[in-house]
Amino acid sequence: MEKKTPLYDRHVTALGKIVPFAGWLLPVQYSGVIAEHMAVRQACGLFDVSHMGELVLRGADALANVNRLMTNDFTGMYAGQARYSPMCYENGGVVDDLIVYKCTDTAYLIVVNAANKDKDAAWVAAHLTGACTMEDRSDSIAQLALQGPRAQAILRPLAGELPEKNYSAVLQGAVDGIPCLISRTGYTGEDGFELYCAPGDAPLLWDKLLSAGADYGLIPCGLGARDTLRLEAAMPLYGHELSPEINPYEAGLGIFVKLDKPDFIGKAALQAARPVSRRRVGLRMTGRGIAREQCPVYGGDRQIGLVTSGTHCPYLGHAVAMALVDAAFQEPGTKVQVDVRGRRVEAEVVKTPFYQRA
Repeated sequence: MEKKTPLYDRHVTALGKIVPFAGWLLPVQYSGVIAEHMAVRQACGLFDVSHMGELVLRGADALANVNRLMTNDFTGMYAGQARYSPMCYENGGVVDDLIVYKCTDTAYLIVVNAANKDKDAAWVAAHLTGACTMEDRSDSIAQLALQGPRAQAILRPLAGELPEKNYSAVLQGAVDGIPCLISRTGYTGEDGFELYCAPGDAPLLWDKLLSAGADYGLIPCGLGARDTLRLEAAMPLYGHELSPEINPYEAGLGIFVKLDKPDFIGKAALQAARPVSRRRVGLRMTGRGIAREQCPVYGGDRQIGLVTSGTHCPYLGHAVAMALVDAAFQEPGTKVQVDVRGRRVEAEVVKTPFYQRA
């Protein structure tokens, strides 16, 4: 039985097309994926991301546990700072990718993917050591994402304080009187904010934001645009570019693996994993066709990998894909072919992200 977010009635009223996703009933679109995608690139979009999970680690050893669980290093952060990180198994495969916020010296908020929440919570709980406890706060937190070049203009008149730096947060902020954690983060490749509030406050916050953004072109957006936006920005998605079978180096996330810090889960395997034999790459489709997940990729007569995500990008106006391919084919400019429904379509390896805001 799928769950409903606190904003479910708002989605139905706005004629959102509701679909099951990661155990939740969520809108895949309202006005259409292309219209919503373009609104985020050119104006602003509002997303319900209340299905995401939130775990809190507390105790004198909270930092030591975060550093042992994650590949990134969280030492020296200030209160309100956020960092992205993979979390790995002992073999170097990825449990999940997530964002960690430092709340205090003894408390850290971990935001995890909805489909992985229960698995992540069990993994974290099973690997805690010392003076540290974990609380699953997912059911007591709603999350809205305000994304696009006009997000700041919409939010600033409503909020007494906004985070000025990317990957930072006002931990005890407010939006027009509604208590919120206000984070300068997102999953679209645009400037924007993610707002964490009590579930009971989410509908009013949704209404206030849409009202304040009406003159700025703000519209509600669904899962469809969220996926095309993240793909256009070449952001990995768990289950596609990341999985228990794909390590962070293969996924092109080596910058988030800090081998110079003390031991962490998966460190030995990751030390031994380089040089990798395959890499995530960006593909631009130069022939006619749209590559989709699991389409085979060929270099000459030999299959060299698989597409992990692919679509036609509304803003760029052409089809792109991400793929996991033999490392020998990772250089931009390399010509390959993608098997699209039994037909070989020409493609070229290109630098990522495909889209990057000015």
